[in-house]
Amino acid sequence: MRLHFIAIGGSAMHNLAIALHKKGNAVSGSDDEIFEPSKSRLASYNLLPISQGWDPGRITNGLDAVILGMHAKPDNPELLRARELGISIFSYPEYLYEQSKNKKRVVIGGSHGKTTITAMILHVLQQAGMDCDYMVGAQLEGFDVMVRLTDEAPVMIIEGDEYLTSPIDLRPKFHLYKPDIALLSGVAWDHVNVFTTFEQYVEQFVIFIRSVIKGGCLIWCDEDEELRKICSGSRGDLTILSYGSPPADIRDGITHLVTPGQDYELQIFGKHNLLNLNGARLVCNQLGISDKMFYESIQSFRGASKRLEMIAQQDTRTVYKDFAHAPSKVEATLQAVKEQFSGRRIIACLELHTYSSLNGAFLSHYRGTLDPADVAIVYFNPHALKLKRLPEITTEQVKEGFMNDGLEVFTDAGMMVDRLLLEKNQGCVLLMMSSGNYDGVDLKIFAEKWAGLK
Repeated sequence: MRLHFIAIGGSAMHNLAIALHKKGNAVSGSDDEIFEPSKSRLASYNLLPISQGWDPGRITNGLDAVILGMHAKPDNPELLRARELGISIFSYPEYLYEQSKNKKRVVIGGSHGKTTITAMILHVLQQAGMDCDYMVGAQLEGFDVMVRLTDEAPVMIIEGDEYLTSPIDLRPKFHLYKPDIALLSGVAWDHVNVFTTFEQYVEQFVIFIRSVIKGGCLIWCDEDEELRKICSGSRGDLTILSYGSPPADIRDGITHLVTPGQDYELQIFGKHNLLNLNGARLVCNQLGISDKMFYESIQSFRGASKRLEMIAQQDTRTVYKDFAHAPSKVEATLQAVKEQFSGRRIIACLELHTYSSLNGAFLSHYRGTLDPADVAIVYFNPHALKLKRLPEITTEQVKEGFMNDGLEVFTDAGMMVDRLLLEKNQGCVLLMMSSGNYDGVDLKIFAEKWAGLK
């Protein structure tokens, strides 16, 4: 197959391009901007476009299909040319379905925990020697790429995002996969630029439940209030399984999973990670993995990239980074660190980067989320508001939204870094939360300096 990617530089797009290239397809692509690590990874497979920008001359009758990324606009000249020539156009979720429609599809959905649950399942299946294809939203230890596509694997594990499919297909991505086994981890309003009411957002998960194939399996977290409303008894033809937090305790700073007859030492921690673990266990059960095999395998799981990932440590000074950005994720992540490191000083730094978090009307949803921290800091760049064409917000609005009297707000990344470096005492944990990059701050270098390694 000859395939052309419009907006090949996206996180999911470039991984799909690599996966299809490794499968033997002739892959080309274009984009108007490509950042790291996509740039280097595409270059290593000779898939990096020779020049940046859009060129309808790249679109010819010799192409079998065009795969369209969300970064492109509806009037993209390459897209218009593909339509003119009648070439098949797919979004990446559509193409993933095309590649997996003869496999058993497992789709992990929910407002939080999707990447971690998917990563846990993949880790256990790898330990068990079970062949599978996959698409996951983060780089995982032991996995070369974030997308794998083969003809042989009987199962595909898919992280099911509820954001839009493409600029010409405004359905949420997870509506397209038609899972045999579906998991929902929870519902907490996100993507307010697309789903303008909470009710509209919840409806996307109802539609997802309808998309599970007849006779399939639905697994859901029974500690989530909204899921209790929409999952329990939702479809009589499905096997419906629910899960909650498994028994666990913390000993000498290490979380242990408590099961009948044996305890298992974990490398992860926090209530949400324990919930994620229990959901992953039920999925693995459906794929033929016993509880014992699951527990033994999950002990070596160290987490997905940017999900409570430790990036520096010296003595009792530790730095974690996390992808948390929505209020529920921020609250859960900070609470996990607080519980795991009882008695230590917790410094929490959150970057507002998404459409939702930079929306002045949405800021009140963050009320109290940073309260457990001993030092609470919020950073945002006013330029990001201009790029997203959002109304300006002020530091006063941010403070009012979080309702935290001690909150410190910065709009200059250098000043934020200088402030954090003042926290020099031992016995501190620094938690850096963002779906962005603090406007170019090298977190690894900064973390090592903060921890006293440099």
